[in-house]
Formats: sequence, C-alpha cells, structure tokens
Amino acid sequence: MTRKILRWLLAIAYGIAGCAHIIIPEPFLYITPVWVPFPEAVIFWTGIAEIVGAIALAQPFWPKLRRWGAWGLAAYAVCVFPANINHFILFLTAGYADMLEQSGRLGIGYHIARMLAQPLIIWLSLWTGGVTDWPFRRRPSN
Repeated sequence: MTRKILRWLLAIAYGIAGCAHIIIPEPFLYITPVWVPFPEAVIFWTGIAEIVGAIALAQPFWPKLRRWGAWGLAAYAVCVFPANINHFILFLTAGYADMLEQSGRLGIGYHIARMLAQPLIIWLSLWTGGVTDWPFRRRPSN
C-alpha cells in the first residue's frame, strides 16, 4: 500500500513539474547549463517526458509499462542533475541580492536538500515502479 501511495504522489509531482516546464519555462531556462543546445526545446521536451513518465508510472493496468515509466523517470532524474548542480552554483556565486531574486528566494537549505534528494528520487522512481525491491527484499532463510 505504501508503494502505491508513493507511486501516485511521485507521479503527481512529476506531472505538475512537467506542466510547469511547458507553461512557465523561464525558471527552468535560468538553471539550464549554457552548454545545453536549444534550451527552449529541451525544457519543453523534458516537460513532455515528465508527463508521459508520470502517466506510465501511475497507470494501474500494465506493470511492464509502469516499469518502463519508472526507468524513464529515473533516467530523467539523472539527466537533469546537471541543471540542479548549475542552480546550486548560480546560488553560491551570485551576490546576496541577486541570489535571492534569481533563486526565487530559495535558500541554501533548499539547494543542499535538492542535491541530497536526487539519488532518493531516482531510487523512489525505481522502487515505486516495481523495478527494485531494495532494500526491503526479504532474505531467504537457510
């Protein structure tokens, strides 16, 4: 039951984030590293990827599709990690007034938590999607 609830919460969060990427791309463009080509298109298509992944993860009928959605969202979380790192660097290198304005008033606590949460989000995608049971797998008794 916990897995199902967390799967739905994760799918909702990814769905909302995906819509935000499409509707208000500016904050995501701000944190996109300069080496990313065609950033507007990348932000749009990452929004689509989040929405599609969320739908695949949430659907109750096809476990195989759910696992594919979980793999896709986990891979997505790995791929966007450079943007999270860039956001953290922008926060650390900006002047205090600029830092508060450009970071949406997000403090150091947000950025540290975000860096630490990224592996958890990757695992949560895989666990709620049924790709892994780690670390809750029962050990066989001898």
